[in-house]
Amino acid sequence: MYCECAESVDEAAEIIRELINDGDTVSVGGSMTLFEAGIIDMIRDGDYRFLDRYENGLTKEEIREVFIKSFDADVYITSTNAVTERGELYNIDGSGNRVAAMIYGPRSVIVLAGYNKIVKNLDEAKMRLEEIAAPANAIRLDMNTPCTATGRCMNCSSEDRICADTVIMARQRIKDRIKVILVGEELGY
Repeated sequence: MYCECAESVDEAAEIIRELINDGDTVSVGGSMTLFEAGIIDMIRDGDYRFLDRYENGLTKEEIREVFIKSFDADVYITSTNAVTERGELYNIDGSGNRVAAMIYGPRSVIVLAGYNKIVKNLDEAKMRLEEIAAPANAIRLDMNTPCTATGRCMNCSSEDRICADTVIMARQRIKDRIKVILVGEELGY
């Protein structure tokens, strides 16, 4: 994995534009960061074949098809829940489609993260997820989980639990497949 730093979301968007070719098939993981940074609109407005999981009116089965097609995308853009000072990416997913695509499939993976997601180590990454990211996402998704009431992970067994798959990525064996862009702004949860 390699990392680039951008001072702003505008600079990060320019870096991402340089990493995508016209005509590329592009997909995205579930990410408030990408919306906040304007990346979803940038892809929609670009000359790409966008596998748009957020397109209005998609059925659950059509969304699943987008997830499956994403494994063959030229570029997969997502965020991460935490980045350690050692460069490890720490993620928890509900359905696993995002972490699965990060690990394997798309030819190129671009990970965009605000400085607020940088933590010292894996213990702090886990704590960040339990105290910030997971409860915020459960609230956003209107899930019936204890963390939506307490604001903190309760390691629940709720049917609505969004913390199903935990993945720590410490290295990528395919050189330069994963590109991490850190932004000097607070983005996402």
